[in-house]
Amino acid sequence: MPPAECSPTLTRAWVSRLSGSISRDEFLALLFLLACVNGLGSQVIHSVHVSGWTDAILSTFGISIIVWISCFRGTTLTLQQSTEEVWLTDLVLGIALLVLIALPIGRLSWLAVTILGIYVLLFSNPSPSQRRGVLILLATTVPMLWSVLLSRYFASFILQIDASLIGLLLGTEHFGNVVRFADQSGSLVITPYCSSLANVSLAVLAWVTISLWLPRRSSPWDWYWCFLAVASVVVINVVRIGLMGLSQTHYDAIHNSWIDAMVDLLMLALVVGFSLLGVKRDFLARV
Repeated sequence: MPPAECSPTLTRAWVSRLSGSISRDEFLALLFLLACVNGLGSQVIHSVHVSGWTDAILSTFGISIIVWISCFRGTTLTLQQSTEEVWLTDLVLGIALLVLIALPIGRLSWLAVTILGIYVLLFSNPSPSQRRGVLILLATTVPMLWSVLLSRYFASFILQIDASLIGLLLGTEHFGNVVRFADQSGSLVITPYCSSLANVSLAVLAWVTISLWLPRRSSPWDWYWCFLAVASVVVINVVRIGLMGLSQTHYDAIHNSWIDAMVDLLMLALVVGFSLLGVKRDFLARV
């Protein structure tokens, strides 16, 4: 029999066999899980290689704890018990995404999460909990992929915004991403590592994860609490760099790993605090 005649039959048989061993929801959840594991795993390997096991573990492998929790909650919400069979388009997309996931480039795994999440939302009929899980995973791709790309291609514009805010705080001039010290003894260069963008994306992710953790009815007030979470990390970042910009002495005293860790904890506390306040009424209604 010519291949053109047997291919559809073999394909249907293969899909039927796969459907008999795994449901469609389990298949899609497995793809999400593989993509997240590979995306996180590449960062873990890099962190251990650069810093060693002890420092890598203490720094949560250079990945925010918000991302770890969001990946866990997102993948668990996408896994649902169902008897729906795997679609042929699921299988084709799954093979294409596995190619992206298998490539030794961790960022491509987050691209796979993005593609799969959009596919599930647009071309499927996810349950409410699945939809919440997909939205959380899509939000996770922002700090892990999209904000990185924004920083790479629009770094000059983004850093100029940070520099202008810091210059306004110090009352000194700024040129591009360079701000004069308040005592005029030198200049402070704002690098992508110091940008507020990464913290903003994490603040949004924290809000999305907490607000979608349990079923709840959305409210216009959600934007208010999300704004407070975002604004808090921007203010703290600008104040921290502004203090460094007082003088070279202040820069040397503040620019160290201990201060960075304390600032990160303060940001995390404020972001989680504002997010929990935003959903407090819904959670209390369940008690």
